[in-house]
Amino acid sequence: MHSLWNNDEAANCNSELERRVYTSRLLGQDKSLVLHGGGNTSVKITEKNILGEEEQVLYVKGSGWDLETIAAAGFAPVRLEHLKKLVKLPALPDPEMVNQLVTHQTRAAAPVPSVEAILHAILPYPYVDHTHADAIVAITNTADGEARIREIYADTVVVIPYVMPGFDLARLCAERFAAEAGVHTIGIVLLNHGIFSFGQNAKESYERMIALVNRAEEYLKQRKAWNVAPSAVAAAHGMELASVQARLRADISKAAGFPVIVARHADDKSLSFVRRADISTIAQQGPATPDHVIRTKRLPMLGRDVAGYVESYKKYFAAHEPQAKERKTMLDAAPRVVLDSELGLCAVGRSAQEASIVADIYAHTMDIILRATALGGYRALPARDIFDVEYWDLEQAKLRKGGKPLPFSGEVALVTGAASGIGKACVEALLARGAAVVALDVDASVTAMKTGANFLGLQCDLTSAAQFTQALVQTEEAFGGLDMLVLNAGIFPGGCRIESLKTEEWQKVMRINLDANLMLMRECHPFLKLAPRGGRVVVIGSKNVPAPGPGAAAYSASKAALNQLARVAALEWGSDNIRINSLHPNAVFDTGLWTPEVLAARAKHYGLTVDEYKKNNVLKTEVTSKDVAELAAEMCGPLFAKTTGAWLPVDGGNDRVI
Repeated sequence: MHSLWNNDEAANCNSELERRVYTSRLLGQDKSLVLHGGGNTSVKITEKNILGEEEQVLYVKGSGWDLETIAAAGFAPVRLEHLKKLVKLPALPDPEMVNQLVTHQTRAAAPVPSVEAILHAILPYPYVDHTHADAIVAITNTADGEARIREIYADTVVVIPYVMPGFDLARLCAERFAAEAGVHTIGIVLLNHGIFSFGQNAKESYERMIALVNRAEEYLKQRKAWNVAPSAVAAAHGMELASVQARLRADISKAAGFPVIVARHADDKSLSFVRRADISTIAQQGPATPDHVIRTKRLPMLGRDVAGYVESYKKYFAAHEPQAKERKTMLDAAPRVVLDSELGLCAVGRSAQEASIVADIYAHTMDIILRATALGGYRALPARDIFDVEYWDLEQAKLRKGGKPLPFSGEVALVTGAASGIGKACVEALLARGAAVVALDVDASVTAMKTGANFLGLQCDLTSAAQFTQALVQTEEAFGGLDMLVLNAGIFPGGCRIESLKTEEWQKVMRINLDANLMLMRECHPFLKLAPRGGRVVVIGSKNVPAPGPGAAAYSASKAALNQLARVAALEWGSDNIRINSLHPNAVFDTGLWTPEVLAARAKHYGLTVDEYKKNNVLKTEVTSKDVAELAAEMCGPLFAKTTGAWLPVDGGNDRVI
């Protein structure tokens, strides 16, 4: 643990709030301190109100903000004196606590203050930092965790037994701090939760946090409980395991009641952890810190018995719901973490981003469990305490901030010919609807076309079955399944009459436009069958299917054959709940198929200028890649849920087609 404080960077901060932002981001950069919205920080500032009166304001991290990227706008300004008065109340229900925090802000548009705002307020220091440091949590999640903390820190910290965050914790901290804090006190350790540091300025509070956590890390090192790096483990990959993962995803989606992403992590760390002889003991204690439960559930699923996991979760809910202060409605019973000896760690989420967060949290949880085990045994909080946080309205509100899921959330789409034109536009349209998208193209630029957890770009020659099989395996490992397939890749050679058409050219067009798509459909079929909402295939055909033109024999015939193949598949795959529909675009000139030479040649063939040729349709309008892509995406949505085997033109109206 090292301080990241930089005097030159700090000198650029022109106010206490800017310094608060600066050190908050330093904390957020270290994932062993905070993860995905965890932790909170504050600063107390004296300001003049609209009446010219001076008042102290607590700027505390707002709910929904992440310390790594927080800005000044992410801090909620709350009147400090009012917060200090609140802690003297005998009780304060959560809804009223939130009401008091929000109604005593000095800026109406500020985010909702952290639930630990009152705790920050009662600490008599300008700066307060709070993290869920891995080292602290590893030590406190042991049978003798409190004794170890006292051994490490003596009188430099006040030790607080676990109490659920909020008003009760703030009141207990106020009592303990007043009674136990001394001249050497620089922090508070919350057992099974985390650590607070504080100071007179930003640097002091931040570097006290680093120093305190460093002492915990050194303690673990001295007791040979720090280095938990795994040995190398052989990981299996291939279609067999991809099929296992896809079936697992189907079962979990059914249990959840909505499609989910299931991302596989078969690294050395994950595989060595799941293959431990004591995995059924160490991984079934509970989360490292209670707030993780809203992302990971209380326990991971061991193996693939989803029905058994669901039954156990229902019993957990039935056992603890009657003791809740108010009635609770059971959340979905599907696991969010799967530990399997073959697959490794599988992280589950309603989106690829959610699955990524789950994976990050559990990667740190594994380290914490192993370090606590090396100290004598990992022991998490009782299920009762975890249930209270899992069903705490204030925690559930964090998840609801994401709003209504996008229509394709949890679903996976594969697009071919995705580096340009219609394929690239299809990627955009599907991402915008919440899908995780795999983009394939022979052009290597596809790999860097997008960033983010929900995109995977793979260079792939679709005429190679081996390359596509590898791409399909990578698709499954990244996202767990396949729901939508957009067959877009193809070539359109220059105009050539039949008497001049060479066999090699004919075969090349057929190999790419027809044969490759047959292989794709065949290999994707077992995965599309498992799609929670049914598989969907969209074939990007051509106006040349219903209305071929001279000089395009190979292209027209290949597209016609592909669409006939799609019609047969619609007949055969309907019983598998897979629907297949075709779009027939025409005159889409922002695609890779339409080189300036091909465009000029086709315009000349019809006796038109290039501009006339671009709008040579009934509506006299230009058709773009985006126009086609939006309709392709809609064909995968609920509007076309009862349509299969259809052909739909996207051509501005072509008189020959009509």
